[in-house]
Amino acid sequence: MATAATQVGPPAPTGPDKPLPRMTYEEFLNWAGEDTLAEWVDGEVIVMSPASRTHQDVADFLTAIIRVYVEAKALGVVLSAPFQMKLERGHEPDVLFVAAEHRERLTPGHLEGPADVVIEVMSTESADRARDRGEKYFEYEEGGVREYWLIDPVRQEAEFYRLDERGIYRTVAHDEEGVFRSAVVEGFWLCVAWLWQDPLPPVLDVLRQLGLL
Repeated sequence: MATAATQVGPPAPTGPDKPLPRMTYEEFLNWAGEDTLAEWVDGEVIVMSPASRTHQDVADFLTAIIRVYVEAKALGVVLSAPFQMKLERGHEPDVLFVAAEHRERLTPGHLEGPADVVIEVMSTESADRARDRGEKYFEYEEGGVREYWLIDPVRQEAEFYRLDERGIYRTVAHDEEGVFRSAVVEGFWLCVAWLWQDPLPPVLDVLRQLGLL
């Protein structure tokens, strides 16, 4: 069961006609509960729309297979939303991977600095989709997120970006068999077609293909 956060700083609104006040990032962390779906942008709180079943299924699927892979290989930590990553702004990526050598960035309440991999599963909301492709793309690039995976269940498209030696995102294509291979999660590969299957492949079957079972 989620526990309520201790109220420090600006109070939460008490009605639909009372918008959230501006607050510092520390005040935002104190205000937000463990299940709060919100991001902090330049002092403003952006409340996220509830996820659709498809969105949640894909995000949970990716979390499950990557988390087990990372734990089995002792590569680092995998976390899923809602968990804050603080760069210039505070974001809640759907899935994030922090390499073992960067564990010091993890605090009890948020990640201070970039994840090594961020995965965003795009929603049907046009404003959210625009932020994933625009604001977040450039902030993750500038903030040093080494790989950014953008998954679009609506269009059944997956885009993968990786920082080059100049710190600029370059598109990484999957191979002729539709397999993407991460350069950050060592040895991990993803068959993109898995993401569009209905129902999604059983996690145990995928783990067997990854050589974990």
